[in-house]
Parts: sequence; C-alpha cells; structure tokens
Amino acid sequence: GKAFSMDVSPDATKVVIATSGRRNVFVDVANLQQRTSNDENSNPDNDNEASSGGGIARVLLDRESSLKYQTRCIKFLSDGRGIAVGSIEGRVAIEYLDDIGIPSGKKKYAFKCHRINDTIYPVNTISFHPTHGTFATGGADGTVITWDGNNKKKLTTIAKLPTSIACVAFKEDGSEVAMASSYTFEEGERDHPREEIYVRGVLEGETKPKDAR
Repeated sequence: GKAFSMDVSPDATKVVIATSGRRNVFVDVANLQQRTSNDENSNPDNDNEASSGGGIARVLLDRESSLKYQTRCIKFLSDGRGIAVGSIEGRVAIEYLDDIGIPSGKKKYAFKCHRINDTIYPVNTISFHPTHGTFATGGADGTVITWDGNNKKKLTTIAKLPTSIACVAFKEDGSEVAMASSYTFEEGERDHPREEIYVRGVLEGETKPKDAR
C-alpha cells in the first residue's frame, strides 16, 4: 500500500512505515543481506523483504494500527520501545513493541486530541522532546499541544496558529520549538492564511514530565 509516514528508531536499526490499510510495517535496516542473482529474479512483492541498492532488509513485523482511521504521522518513542501514531480522526495511540522482542511491560493506549466542540481535526505531526521524552502534537486545528505519554497527561497548549500545523520540531537541546503553519487541505480548496514558520523558546513546565516537577 501507499506509505503515509515513516520514522527511524533512535538507535538507527529499524524503520517504521505507516501505510494505507492502517498497517504499520517495521523493517530491520541494521542487518542488510547482500543481493544475489537469485534475488534479481525473485518476487518483488515479497511481504517479508524490502530492497534497496545496498541489499535486502527483513520485515520484522507488519501489523494493523490500533486506531480505526487512516494514519497521518508515526514516530518512535524516545527510548525506542514503542511508537506514537497520529490519525486523521484527532487521536493518538501509544503502542509497544513486545511482539518483536523489545520488552516494555506496558499496555497500549489511545487518547483524543485536536478537537473543537464537535469538529474533529487530523493529527498532522508528532515530535519528541530530546531531553524529557515528552512529545508535542500539531493538528489541523492550528494548535500545538505537549503531552506526558508515560503519565498519560496533557501538559499544555503551547501555540494557536492561524492555520493547520504541518510540522513541529524541537531544537536538539530542547530549548526551542519550530512550528510550520501551512494549510493541509483537510477542508479542500479554499482561501487560507499564508504559510509561515514560527520559532519560540520552550519553558521547562511546557515539556517536563508531571512527576518530575
């Protein structure tokens, strides 16, 4: 199916790809196998392999998302033990990777976000804070919200911008956040504010976990 989003694990050994049909595919990119003449004639649609110019990568897991609607963004957790998945239905799921031998001792869960009254907006982007392990979501409602995933708590809304949040990224030391405000056509063609990038400082209380304050 089509690939909608992807991310590389913190240790750079795995790639996760969110595809159509609500599938999340995990690929081992640390142990590429060399291509042989037999590989050249093999079935290119083999579901257990992903090929590149450098070799063949093994698919570790292909599983259905726990969310009911199409995935818009996907990110590995800061410790690499799970993933955060954002959908078009204003919801984020935290899922773990025990079934590929990465123990977490935790159960998956999901929560609603980026909703205004009865209007539901897609979650366009997820970014993890490099120090605290908390994360920010950006939605088509124009807001950027920070969350403490370990304690299942909302921290705060750090921005309300003129149009959809297309992307969010923290500075490498976590002291600043960049937010791209760009209409993502969730309501089709229409007049919309111009595209802009905002950068602002991050306060400690906006990203620090609840139990660490």
